[in-house]
Amino acid sequence: MIAPIDFYYWATPNGWKIAIFLEESGLPYNLIPVNINEGEQFEPDFLSISPNNKIPAILDPDGSDGRPVSVFESGAILIYLAEKIGRFLPADFRRRVQTLEWLMFQVGNVGPFLGQAHHFRAYAPERIPYAIDRYTNEAARQYNVMEERLDGREYFIDQYTIADMAIFPWVTSHERQGQDLNDYPSLRRWYESMKQRPAVRRALDLLKDHVVTTEMSAKAFETLFGRNQLERRR
Repeated sequence: MIAPIDFYYWATPNGWKIAIFLEESGLPYNLIPVNINEGEQFEPDFLSISPNNKIPAILDPDGSDGRPVSVFESGAILIYLAEKIGRFLPADFRRRVQTLEWLMFQVGNVGPFLGQAHHFRAYAPERIPYAIDRYTNEAARQYNVMEERLDGREYFIDQYTIADMAIFPWVTSHERQGQDLNDYPSLRRWYESMKQRPAVRRALDLLKDHVVTTEMSAKAFETLFGRNQLERRR
C-alpha cells in the first residue's frame, strides 16, 4: 500500500502543477494548505522542507531508499514524482530530453516572465509603462514559441507529460498577461483540451475559493510582495 504524500499547497499556478500530477497519477496525498496571504510560508516547520519559503512542497514518507524525503521547487517535484511512479516522463532518451527541455522552458521562462507581466499589469501599486511593455511583449514572444511548438501537435511532446502539466496553469491567466488566445490557435486548442481533462478540473478546484487575486488586504500585499520577503528566517 502506498503511503499518502504530504502536499503543501495554495491555489497558485505552481501549486496547480503538482495538484494536476497527483490527480492524474492517482497517488494518495494529504492536502496541507499553506496560506501565503497570511504568511504561513514563513513558519519554521514549512521552511524546514521549503527553504525558499514558496509553495508547493511535498513530503514523501516512502522514498526510494525507504526513508522520508522532502522536495521543494515545482519542477523538481514533478521530476521526482514522475520518476517515482514511472509515468509522464518518457523512458525513451530523446522523448525524455524533450520533456525536460519544455519543463525547463516553463520553469526558467514561462513562470518568471509571465508572472512579471501579470504582476506589473495587475498588482503593482503604480503603473510603470516600461515594465508593462517589457513583460507583456516577452509574454507574447513566449506565446509564439508555444504556438509554433504546438502546431500539428496534441501535446508539447508526442505524448502527455509533466511539461504539459507545468505549462498549462500559467496560460490560465493569459488575459492578465495581455494575451488573447485567439491570436494563438494551436495553443488555444491545446489549452481547451487540457481544461477538459477530469484530473485538471479536479486540481483547479482545490481551494478554488482561495485563489490569489488582485483584491487583497494591505497585509496580504506586504506578505506576498513587500519587505516581509527580505526578513531573515531562523
